[in-house]
Amino acid sequence: MSGLPENQAWPELKLPDLLQSDTVRQVHATIEKEWDFLQRSACQTAAGRAMWKHVIHDPLAALLAGETYLRNLHEKMKKDYLNNAHETSGVILAVRTLWFDSRLEDVLSSPNGREAQVVLLGAGMDTRAYRLSCLKDSDVFEVDFPEVLELKTTILQAAKESTYESQHILSKAKSLTRVSADIRENDWMEKLQIAGFLPQKSTVWILEGILYYLAQSNAMQLLRILANSCHLTHTVILADFMNKSSTTLSNSVFQFYSDWPDHLLPSIGFTDVKLSQIGDPDAHFGLLNDPLNLFDKLRSLPRSLQTNPEDGTPCCRLYLVEASGSPHQSAAHNKESVIHS
Repeated sequence: MSGLPENQAWPELKLPDLLQSDTVRQVHATIEKEWDFLQRSACQTAAGRAMWKHVIHDPLAALLAGETYLRNLHEKMKKDYLNNAHETSGVILAVRTLWFDSRLEDVLSSPNGREAQVVLLGAGMDTRAYRLSCLKDSDVFEVDFPEVLELKTTILQAAKESTYESQHILSKAKSLTRVSADIRENDWMEKLQIAGFLPQKSTVWILEGILYYLAQSNAMQLLRILANSCHLTHTVILADFMNKSSTTLSNSVFQFYSDWPDHLLPSIGFTDVKLSQIGDPDAHFGLLNDPLNLFDKLRSLPRSLQTNPEDGTPCCRLYLVEASGSPHQSAAHNKESVIHS
């Protein structure tokens, strides 16, 4: 861990003053009372970004996370630090965020990606539109449950009205549109189009921290819809997948998994797939320096193993996947399939 000098205490948690304002407190009280696990995961993700602020610049994260989630993660990180843990709580979230940021930046700076639309499915408390200048030529769409987007907007509005935070509330995207929809239903794409999304325009789809909460049938339906976009226009998806063992971390919450997303995605129509695991050269970001960290151990084992032969523990993997396709590639792919069949 990027630790502190031996003689220094673990830093105290500094909460933004705005968290104590009536409006923001009320929002977080509603979240605690009314949101389910999937919706609250948005606040946990924001807490991860806030607590790893030495590597992720997200000035709004603490505000969107709320005091409960910030304190919980701060306590876990403090405990890890005091126990000299091989990996620190929240590190997966930090690596995942940085991987999505860097991949998105690369895609948007590529010839096919310039001016592409960017759609965040299950956007939660994401603030990429406010913090990434690579979105300056992109129309950005955030899709999530109406109650999530409504409370997020309330918090951001409170920040806008407070002089301290207002500098962070300017969107860096060409445009930002929030679309209330449930991606498990059949009408989300229609709602997205009504909001101004253009199916023929090249698009980057971001599915961060969302697929594994969906039922197998919902996740596959969603992935097929995105794969079908490859026939219309240049399409890129950035997504994270759990393997089967990872779903055992919470039997009631995690449902969809894929041990081989790099085989699954080509089978439904994506032509180019790159897969990384936490700790790979492009998914490290200098955050996993302990040679005994869990992720390096997992990477040295064959992906087909569900349990570690050394100690019998489940091999809980998180795959970071970039997949793409385009009409030209789809046509070539179909032609090849015909030749081989």
